[in-house]
Amino acid sequence: MHARIALCPGDGIGPEVLVEARKVLDAVADRFGHSISYSEHLIGGAAIDATGTALPDDTFAACAAADAVLLGAVGGPKWDDPKATVRPEQGLLAVRQRLGLWANLRPVAPYPCLYDRSSLRPERLAGVDLVVIRELTGGLYFGTPKERTIGPDGRRAVDTLVYTEHEIRRVVEMAFRIAATRRCKVTSIDKANVLESSRLWRQVAIEVAEQHPRIRVEHMLVDSAAMRLITHPSQFDVIVTENMFGDILTDEAAVLSGSIGLLPSASLGDGPRGLYEPIHGSAPDIAGHSVANPVGTILSVAMMFRFSLGLEREAQVIERAVEDALRDGCHTRDLGGTFTTEAMGGAVRDRLEEAAADASSAMLARSI
Repeated sequence: MHARIALCPGDGIGPEVLVEARKVLDAVADRFGHSISYSEHLIGGAAIDATGTALPDDTFAACAAADAVLLGAVGGPKWDDPKATVRPEQGLLAVRQRLGLWANLRPVAPYPCLYDRSSLRPERLAGVDLVVIRELTGGLYFGTPKERTIGPDGRRAVDTLVYTEHEIRRVVEMAFRIAATRRCKVTSIDKANVLESSRLWRQVAIEVAEQHPRIRVEHMLVDSAAMRLITHPSQFDVIVTENMFGDILTDEAAVLSGSIGLLPSASLGDGPRGLYEPIHGSAPDIAGHSVANPVGTILSVAMMFRFSLGLEREAQVIERAVEDALRDGCHTRDLGGTFTTEAMGGAVRDRLEEAAADASSAMLARSI
């Protein structure tokens, strides 16, 4: 197999973690006889500095032509002026929207060896294995009008929350399809007691549920969901929710894993092309110090193999190598360890061969 990957390192620690993820990608590709061609492009603050825009035309063209996009992180205090008309995050929002990537998948499954790194008691983490599916191209982040005006009461800001039935239905359908491959439960999260958009969301979710009688479905208000993610996280299997709620809840869910640096994500649409990135930000305070955790980006590569390239074995090998490295005590600073970014990436690569052998043995056992 040959794959074309567009690399968008971005800002802060983005370039550092992307380097390690690419090394893992190359090692797995070599191990299984795949070839990868790369192109590297500006996005976010780095693109603003160089071109005046957060998503240059050549960056988008390369992403549109690639089989998958691997992104580091965007943003930082340098570009954080609230009066600025061009912001790094606009590049990320625009590439998701223009590529038609309307669903963001964020798995959360804490490693038992890291239970003590979480702020929750270990017994609350037992059995936690969930995935959040966040609608990605609608809602407050994209609605119009979006403006500031000055009136008799001073400055006034408007953001518009809009959802169509089509936008809701397609992402809820995805949640039910994924739940059918897991524990057959979907939790749809909204704010239907207050918001008209959420009442439409719930109505459509009920209609979709009627077409999937095997799947258990529950509807939960976002404030209750935020509480239960901490008090009873093991009750969740597949969570599906709108854009802003998903953005907030997935960062909260990072508490379960012990570090936001561990969590990957995949942004998907109607076809196999996807955009893959860790859920953490650009962390400018640690950029350049080689202490960032590359695991979230490395696991994003595993998701890329699974969803865009259709290579499940390769995905599982990466995930197994990461788990083995963490279990063996290879921890970066965010996990209380001393491993540098490069050392952590190396620790994962060192375990790929054993992980590949284990994966082959498991596949053989299933075939007998």
